Amino acid sequence: MRHARRTARRITRLAAVGGLLCGSLLVTRAIANEPGTSAPPVPAGERLVAQLGAARTAGSWLGADGRTVVAVTDAGAAADVRRAGARAEVVRHSMRDLRSAAATLRAAPRVSGTAWSMDYGSNEVVVRADSTVSAGDWSRLAGVARTIGASVRMERTRGTFTTRVDGASPIFASGGRCSAGFDVTDGRDAFLLTAGHCGPVGTTWFARPGDATALGTTVSGTFPGNDFSLVRYDDGVPRAPSDVVAIGGGRGVRITGAADPVVGQRVFRSGSTTGLHSGRVTGLNATVNYPEGTVTGLVQTTVCAEPGDSGGPLFADGLALGLTSGGNGNCDAGGTTFFQPVAAAMTALGVRLTGTSGDDDAEAGAGSGQARPGGDVAPSAPPAGSEAGAPGGGGTGTGVGTGTNMGGATDTGDGTASGTGTGADTGPVAAISRVVSTRSVGPGLLVIGGSLIALVAARSMRSSRRGRGAW
Repeated sequence: MRHARRTARRITRLAAVGGLLCGSLLVTRAIANEPGTSAPPVPAGERLVAQLGAARTAGSWLGADGRTVVAVTDAGAAADVRRAGARAEVVRHSMRDLRSAAATLRAAPRVSGTAWSMDYGSNEVVVRADSTVSAGDWSRLAGVARTIGASVRMERTRGTFTTRVDGASPIFASGGRCSAGFDVTDGRDAFLLTAGHCGPVGTTWFARPGDATALGTTVSGTFPGNDFSLVRYDDGVPRAPSDVVAIGGGRGVRITGAADPVVGQRVFRSGSTTGLHSGRVTGLNATVNYPEGTVTGLVQTTVCAEPGDSGGPLFADGLALGLTSGGNGNCDAGGTTFFQPVAAAMTALGVRLTGTSGDDDAEAGAGSGQARPGGDVAPSAPPAGSEAGAPGGGGTGTGVGTGTNMGGATDTGDGTASGTGTGADTGPVAAISRVVSTRSVGPGLLVIGGSLIALVAARSMRSSRRGRGAW
């Protein structure tokens, strides 16, 4: 009997200690897996390129298997890349060569309807000319390319390179319509970040055509050169949580930070005309010669877009990446779309994403969100025709609905994406939930509590037996 009691006590203690360890692990993992407000890590390829330098590398990208590939110009750099766990590809032209080629193209006489970007995979600067470029202009540009050498490739493309403004949609101005991008704040006021070509400083925006009350006014921005602008929400606009990008069907993706995209990365775009579509990043630092002027430093992608999608958000894995600028083609035949990098735009404007570190939720309206175009106040689930993904509807590219998808949108394989949402969350609970998921922490806390009770019970049993002289 004494041996059985001693064995039971040992089993109870071991189970309790094991429970404490398991419960602590559950809580730790729940906290670690939730998105924080720290800056995203620098991609491995970008870090290696910076370490090795522009004379020994020529960019990096994600391979089809998801592994980082770094273009290098010598065997020593290739060995360094392999030691870092990435795949090396030896190429002829360095990043310095590619940048020199791009600089020569920029210095040549401007030809509207042309664009170029660095294709890291082919180790070339690819120049594309749309259907509006005349034979004479094409010949002159080809002559410039020949003087540069083998690092430049010339291509003709269908359609025309245009900005994506149109005549009726979620955010309206006298000059046309655009899509909302991301909600941002300078710590005091609430703003909407969208494309610069949507309207110059002083443009007044409305949630619906014919509205008597303005949504906001463009207070800063630049186009051409860059393509971003800042719309200050009017004081009378009702406020609501705004760190969510709507993806249609009442679903949304919470945006937890901003980052620069990587060549080969799968990305998603939401716009007021065509809804949600996906594709891959094919080039960085692209230059596009729109009819209105030249824009540099753009992200080139295979995502489609159409008029009215301008300014809409580009994102992936819960991170803001860019703002829709322009391109060619459409969402039936496909095409190329260029995006203004959002991190560079926010740095230039001195703002940050709403809901990220530095917001003061106690101050009403100071970066805590704002009403959505297409509705007086953003509802917990968008009404019919009000979500991004309903072409021609009254939704916006960002924040319609307060559904969340902490894991980001899910690629469905057909050029669209989906996500699951939850209801609106505000106040202290929302602030805590951004750091810790109570649904994940709960089981861990229960295990810890049960284990503590078991330890106390085991100690009590031991004390009781000692009192009777049996242990």
